[in-house]
Amino acid sequence: MKRAGLVVAGCLLAALAGCGYTTQSSLDPQYQTIFVPAFQNYSHEYDLQAPLTNAVIRKFITDGRLKVVGPGQADLVLQGVILDYKLKGLTFDKDDNVTQYLLVVTAGVRMTDGHTGKVLWQDRFMSGETTFYSRAAGQSSDRLRGNAEAYLPSVRSFATEEENRSASEALEQLASDIFYRTVDPW
Repeated sequence: MKRAGLVVAGCLLAALAGCGYTTQSSLDPQYQTIFVPAFQNYSHEYDLQAPLTNAVIRKFITDGRLKVVGPGQADLVLQGVILDYKLKGLTFDKDDNVTQYLLVVTAGVRMTDGHTGKVLWQDRFMSGETTFYSRAAGQSSDRLRGNAEAYLPSVRSFATEEENRSASEALEQLASDIFYRTVDPW
């Protein structure tokens, strides 16, 4: 019995040792600078592009692995377009009023080499999403919203403050996904 436990422990250690985990970035060291032009907005909602662009730039500045520079000076160019903004009812009350929504912001993103123009990666469908309660639910969606609450002001005047905060949260999540796709592309 003791021997079987040692065999299992040895297998677990071997599996963990071979998992490929590292704390180093997989970003190619030749890339030191990045330019992030304003995202385009093709969704039916307005004023989403500036908060998303600012959130993406802030993530690179905070991280420091890539220096954010102007056009024509960058090793990398990150371009993006907001494709859609959707609200979907998740839960309903007895009168068929929506009590909880799913909010999803979808974007397409492309990373190119700033010197050659070669596309390094492209993702036609990245999304940030969150949920929030409606007034019909009679409860609050207030919770720790992480960086969205600290860094992003309300996106604009949506129908409710809950939707404003949730849109900011979804954009923050999308910005994080774009950032991590860039610095750790595995």
